[in-house]
Amino acid sequence: MLTIQEIEAACDASQPLDFSRHEMEGEELPLQQGFNPYGFPLIVRTNSPEVLQMLQDLWGCFEKRFDMEPIYGEVRVVEGDSSECPPAPSYRMTSPIVTGVADKDNYCYADISKRTTWITLSRSAIRNKLYAPFFFLEFLAGTHIATNYVTPVHAACVALDGRGVLLCGDSGAGKSTLSYACARAGWTYISDDCSFLLNCHNDRMVTGNCYRVRFRPTAAELFPEIAGLDLTPRAAGKPSIELPTDSINYIKRAQTVRADFMVFVNRHSGGPQELVPYRKDVARQFMRQVLYGTKETLAAQYPAIERLLEAEVLELRYTDLDWGIERLRKLLQEGR
Repeated sequence: MLTIQEIEAACDASQPLDFSRHEMEGEELPLQQGFNPYGFPLIVRTNSPEVLQMLQDLWGCFEKRFDMEPIYGEVRVVEGDSSECPPAPSYRMTSPIVTGVADKDNYCYADISKRTTWITLSRSAIRNKLYAPFFFLEFLAGTHIATNYVTPVHAACVALDGRGVLLCGDSGAGKSTLSYACARAGWTYISDDCSFLLNCHNDRMVTGNCYRVRFRPTAAELFPEIAGLDLTPRAAGKPSIELPTDSINYIKRAQTVRADFMVFVNRHSGGPQELVPYRKDVARQFMRQVLYGTKETLAAQYPAIERLLEAEVLELRYTDLDWGIERLRKLLQEGR
């Protein structure tokens, strides 16, 4: 900010002064690029080529599949006061605004009603190749996709002969292991942890990230081909072995499939191995508990859950992985 004396000197020298942009606005955002996370259109403006590369690494494999109104995002990188990696942000929602704040130089907010996100990141955050994508850049589009366009389900998804099955359960239930084992056996892989039920379809269409597979380190005991691979360091959560599926030549992929069955995974149940009917009231609450958004977005997601519950809901109790795969194969091929 100029002092009065500095302004007087500039005026005396007929030096033009430009106050059209306030210092709080930061740098302009001259770079723009489009992406298609999970097939939905996203337009991003930024002042950082590094941000665009991170977004390319996150979503460059996805093709546009849904003709929706685009999501908009702005990512502004600032110098910041610290050279250290910022802390993990805290997220809050005051409808329709969702905010995430790590510190004064690293924060974001999204307006669900406008399908727009604004992110500010320090250069120290950008230098950490895990921090910015995990905590902020996935938020760029994920908040709007998970509220305006889809209903997220904590489930893996695989398909056989065009028929899809959602594999539901708590963290650690074995969803990723079972989905990868099915893909390894020739099934089509859609997602390993989080699936998205499309709100705009009446036929239980599901999409997910078919371009990534993630294992817990203990999975190496089941799958010899990943034994010895380095752990992928992560900004948060448990360590994992994470691979792009295009590096695994025997994995068939699809971005979308119709969910014909919903199966709750119960590994090491302690009883006999069996596939039995499961309670739809529990399934309903299991899915509802992860939802957030406005009254309008929830009004679209609750009916989507009810459409999904028109599919048969089952529980797979098993200890032997091969038995579990074969039992699911019979279900999809014979319907029982």
